[in-house]
Amino acid sequence: MSLGQNFPSTLAAAQRGDEEALTLLYRAFQPRILGYLLAQEPKDGEDLASEVWVDIGAGLHRFEGTQSDLLCWIFTIARRRLIDHRRTRVRRRTDPVVVEALALPSDQFDPARSLEHAEALACLSQLPREWAEIVLLRVVGGLDSAEVAAITGRKPGTVRVIQKRALERLAEILSADREQAVTK
Repeated sequence: MSLGQNFPSTLAAAQRGDEEALTLLYRAFQPRILGYLLAQEPKDGEDLASEVWVDIGAGLHRFEGTQSDLLCWIFTIARRRLIDHRRTRVRRRTDPVVVEALALPSDQFDPARSLEHAEALACLSQLPREWAEIVLLRVVGGLDSAEVAAITGRKPGTVRVIQKRALERLAEILSADREQAVTK
């Protein structure tokens, strides 16, 4: 969802604390944030998304820029929360989640496509974490390569190369899976 030409007025109202404007921002960006975080951390994605919105609320009054700039800023916050969460988890050692236990919220995804989403997550889990993150930011986040580069601290060309390699590897994985299914 894009706020289009209404973005500047919606942002200004949200920065003043207008509840309706904040709701519009939430509805515009929450599905992408939640999709990105759930794909990265299925167990804790919703909690992380809540923390992201707390950070957005705390810093929104200082934000200046376009809707694209806001999206980059939001995903930078989400990525940093994700990194902090992973650092904390490493220190506190928890049980890993098996792919079969991944659950996607029914209000965010079409139930008829839930098997596809589970398969996509299983495939993404076979990629290096950095590659999967770039694919998720591009596809789920809807960001362009320059925006992903700004968020991840890479050059846009590097993002495009990693994305190309990741998609090629995903195609190989899916092809191998289909061949196995045919031989069974």
